[in-house]
Amino acid sequence: MTDLRSVKRPRRYVPPFWLVLLRPLLCFDHSRRAYRLRVVGGYVGPVLRPNRRVRREQLDGVDRRRASTA
Repeated sequence: MTDLRSVKRPRRYVPPFWLVLLRPLLCFDHSRRAYRLRVVGGYVGPVLRPNRRVRREQLDGVDRRRASTA
């Protein structure tokens, strides 16, 4: 089957506890590196990823990306 979508479904970041609660309805898709609905998730529905992003205010210590190497 050909893929007619020109824009892929966006990934939605959700707290990990939602993924645990919805585990019976979801399966992990390794090609997308995200969770999708079990039966129809290949074509419709959300594409969910665990929210592992950290806000800048929550970082502790020195921001090493901007630290000089000298």
